[in-house]
Amino acid sequence: MIELPEITAETTDTQEEKLRKSLLIFACAFMNLAVVLWLAIYWMMGLNFSANVPLGYQLISVTSLIYYFKTRRFEPFRFVQLGLFLFAPFVMQWSLGSSVTSSGVMLWALLAPIGALVVSGWRESIPWFVAYIVMTAASGLFDYFLGYGSDGGMPIKTIGVFFALNFAAMSSIIYFLVRYFVVEMDKIKDQLDQQHQLLAEEQKKSERVLLNVLPNSIAQRLKNHQGLIADGHADVTVMFADLVNFTQLTESLSPEQMVALLNTIFSSFDELSEKYGVEKIKTIGDAYMVVGGLNRDRVDYTCDIADLALEMRDFVVNHPELSRFKLGIHSGIATGPVVAGVIGTKRFIYDLWGDTVNIASRLTDEAVQGVIQVDKTTYNRIRYDYAFEPPATIHVKGKGEMVMYRLTARLDDSTRRANAPLPGAVPEVPASPA
Repeated sequence: MIELPEITAETTDTQEEKLRKSLLIFACAFMNLAVVLWLAIYWMMGLNFSANVPLGYQLISVTSLIYYFKTRRFEPFRFVQLGLFLFAPFVMQWSLGSSVTSSGVMLWALLAPIGALVVSGWRESIPWFVAYIVMTAASGLFDYFLGYGSDGGMPIKTIGVFFALNFAAMSSIIYFLVRYFVVEMDKIKDQLDQQHQLLAEEQKKSERVLLNVLPNSIAQRLKNHQGLIADGHADVTVMFADLVNFTQLTESLSPEQMVALLNTIFSSFDELSEKYGVEKIKTIGDAYMVVGGLNRDRVDYTCDIADLALEMRDFVVNHPELSRFKLGIHSGIATGPVVAGVIGTKRFIYDLWGDTVNIASRLTDEAVQGVIQVDKTTYNRIRYDYAFEPPATIHVKGKGEMVMYRLTARLDDSTRRANAPLPGAVPEVPASPA
C-alpha cells in the first residue's frame, strides 16, 4: 500500500488527521482512475452527452485536488470530493435514462456517506447518508414516472455487463478504502500500544524513584494527589548513624572514589534497613537517619532499630575496604513522639521533627567510635534483650542533664529468659548515676 500521509498531511496533524486526509486522497485517486475508464467506454459507445458527466467530474475533482495541495485547506477539498461522490452518479444515471439503462450507476453515490464516515466521523456522515437516501428515493420516483426501459441507446446485454462492472468497481473501491482504513488504524493502534508500554515503564521508574525517596504509605498518598502531608506519631524510634574519620579521608580521595565509597556504605545500610522493616529517612553528609514505628505492622520496631545499629556497626568494622581506610561508626537512638511530613514541591523530602529527633542526633554527637548510645526510654523498652554498659549522664542542649546508656550486644535466648521479669512483677528501673 502506498504511504500517503507524508505528502498529504501537515507536520502538526495527529495520526488520525493524517489517516483521514490520506484516505480521501486514496478515494479520489481511485475514482479518477475509474472515471477515465468510464469516459473511454462512453466515448467508444457514442454516448457523447453521458461522457460529459465523468469528464466534468474529473475536471472538478483534479482542480480541487490541486487547490488542496496549494492551500492545504482540507475542509473545502473534502466537501467538493464528497459532493462529487454523491451527485455525479445520479446525474450520470439521469443522463442515461433509468437505474436499469444506466446499469445501477447510482450505486457509486454510496461512496459519499461511507467516505464521510471514515474521513470526517460518524456525526458528519449522517447528512451525507440522508442525502444519499433522498437522492435514491427521488431517482426511484423518476424511474417509475419517466423511465423508458431499453430505449436509452444501449442493448440489454450491454446493460447487464455494465451492471457487473459497476458493482465490481464500486465494491473494489469500498473494499480497498476500508482495507486501507483498517490497516492504518492497526498501525496507529500498534504505535499507541508502544507508547502506552513506554509510558507504563516510565511510570514504574517514577514509582520506584518515589518509593526510594519516601515511605510506601507516603508515596501512595502523594500518587493520590493528596495535599499537605503532615502526621503526628506518638511513639517511634529514631536512629542517627555517623561515620568516623570520613571527613579527613575525603581530603585524600578523588570525588569519584569518595562517592563510590559512600555509595557502598549507604547501599548496604539501605539493604539492612529493608531487612529489619524500618524506614530510611535521609542521609546528611556522611550521616544516616532511620526510623522504626511509622509502619504499625511491626510492633518490635525498637528492637529492629537496635539490631540494625549492631549490624551496621559490624558491617563497618568487618568490611575489608572500610577497615583499610580506618573508618568507624557511632550511633544514637531515641524513642518518643515525632512530627513527620513532606516538605517542598520540587525535590521534596520526607522528614521528622521533634525532641526525639534532637535527642537521637545529640546522642550520636556524644558517642565515640564503635559506640551505640540510647536514651532512657529506649533502654527501658529493650533492656531485657540487650547488653548495656552502666548509665551515664550527658548534657543535651535545650534539655539539660540526660541519662543515656551504651548498647553493646544482643543477648542470647537463655540470657534473655533469665533477665525477663516474672509475671506480675514490677520492672526495676535503674537508678540514675550521681
